[in-house]
Amino acid sequence: MTSSLNASLLATVATSIPESQFIFNSTHYFVLALMLSISAAIGVYFGFFAKGEDTTEEYLMGGKRMKTIPIAISLVASQLSAISIMTIPAEMYAYGINWVFNVVCMLFVVPILNYVVIPVFYNNNITNCYEYLEMRFSRKVRGLQTFIFIATLFFMLPIFIFVPSLAFSQVTGFNVHIINIIVCGICVFYTMFGGIKAVVWTDVIQAAIMVISVILVGVLGAHRVGGLSEVLRIAGEGGRLDVNYNFDLSTRATFWNIFSSATILWAGNAGLNQSCVQRIVSLPSLSHARRSLVIFGFGFIVIMFFNCFTGIVMYSRFHDCDPIAIGQVSKLDKMVPYFVQDTVGHIWGMPGVFISCVFSAALSTLSASINSLGGVVYFDYIKPHINHTEHKANVIMKIFVLIAGIHCVFGGMVVDKFSSIFQVVYSIVGVSFGANCGVFLLGMLIPKAHEKAALSGVAASIASILSIVILSWGRNQYDPISQSTEGCPANMLNTTFSADSILHTQKEQESSILDLSFNWYVAVGFLITWLVALPLSFILKEKSDAKRNPKLLSPVIRPFVNYELTQMEEPREIKLEILEKNYG
Repeated sequence: MTSSLNASLLATVATSIPESQFIFNSTHYFVLALMLSISAAIGVYFGFFAKGEDTTEEYLMGGKRMKTIPIAISLVASQLSAISIMTIPAEMYAYGINWVFNVVCMLFVVPILNYVVIPVFYNNNITNCYEYLEMRFSRKVRGLQTFIFIATLFFMLPIFIFVPSLAFSQVTGFNVHIINIIVCGICVFYTMFGGIKAVVWTDVIQAAIMVISVILVGVLGAHRVGGLSEVLRIAGEGGRLDVNYNFDLSTRATFWNIFSSATILWAGNAGLNQSCVQRIVSLPSLSHARRSLVIFGFGFIVIMFFNCFTGIVMYSRFHDCDPIAIGQVSKLDKMVPYFVQDTVGHIWGMPGVFISCVFSAALSTLSASINSLGGVVYFDYIKPHINHTEHKANVIMKIFVLIAGIHCVFGGMVVDKFSSIFQVVYSIVGVSFGANCGVFLLGMLIPKAHEKAALSGVAASIASILSIVILSWGRNQYDPISQSTEGCPANMLNTTFSADSILHTQKEQESSILDLSFNWYVAVGFLITWLVALPLSFILKEKSDAKRNPKLLSPVIRPFVNYELTQMEEPREIKLEILEKNYG
């Protein structure tokens, strides 16, 4: 998998010019150390001084006494990962404004979660979202989805923490793997000892740092260019504000593939992913959860909008002297630190704030992921085979958190070899998130859906998208919108190459499903799940002991369904409702 500008070609351009670094002084180190120290201190506080009962409910859900606003902020922080901070502005810089529909889709995602998904979890007192799949379908469906969840995090966890380590290495010259070890150690420490309470409250602190940094970089960057109107003028002339409505499935980013995949991705990640569901159901009631999700949606849109805006500002700053084309930056993933250095690096404390922002984003995502991962692994794979006690469960989950941290350290050595982290991430989530969201919504919205249909749909989706990802690896190369080096000082160029001359030259080849843009993977995965599972729900006969319970359907579908209960006791209120309809 390659980035838009091949590193081997760039090596011929301005090879004598090293990538610039921040002047990272004691002030900046202090800012970063302060953020990391606060995170560790919160872990110490909740792990040793404000300990609740030694139970799994306390460790994983804070005793279901968490507060609305902290949970909302925690959700925002974990969605705004270091990957987002580092790669989204670079994506906007190279490929234009289409990615902003990832933000717009949140206007639809929050209502879907509030009225379709989350009520089902509260109505059934579900604390592990995969427990729903067992209640609705079978133990096999639950097992398949938990395996996919674990496998996805196995690949994603090292990326979460490696990205900020890469940024820090970029601006200081320190060895990226040593940084990785230190930061992983801090994250594992406060997650192990503090549990979900430490995760949430460190997220609150880290989110504040992220908001300050993202907004300051965008606003100060625009001021450096000449103001908002000048940013929009330059970006418009450079084609960065043009929305691509082309339905060509091979085009990297269009309105259609970004909006459709993002809607499914964020619905699945925020409402059907255990790391987020665990925090949502830690609130005392459904009304609290709904308010928290509304606040989350608002915060997500504001922060991600400024993050996207930074990419447009970045293009306006370098529109006539592309740092990649002249060799100042080796690849797109390193553009954001370079831009921050160039634009606000001279401002007291800003380099430290920016690096703290990137680490905050990574820590919030990583801590929530490994905390929930420990719970899923224990309850699904360990508890059935041991004599369970609450204390033993907590010890095992903490050990697993430690193992996950060690995996992140060694996994970072592999991530270091990737040339385009953004594309790798979307390929990984594309394999799993479409099927994950598809099977949950199938169970909640289709009363006739059953185990055989669900398993077939998920298997077909995973197999199809995984095959496309593997077979197309290295095949698809996406050229950015035209770049320029016309405004570069003469002493920055030692070649007559222009940006256009080092774009990929693609060979003519017949259209193939392997040309499918990675931005379609999530949407296509979801679609395959439903195209296979929906007809099979009516064609295949369900088992005689199939579970039917109206409470397992979404509230939006229940009024339209004549869903008789079988193989389980009917709740009294449902019996009365049926009697009234038949004899009232």
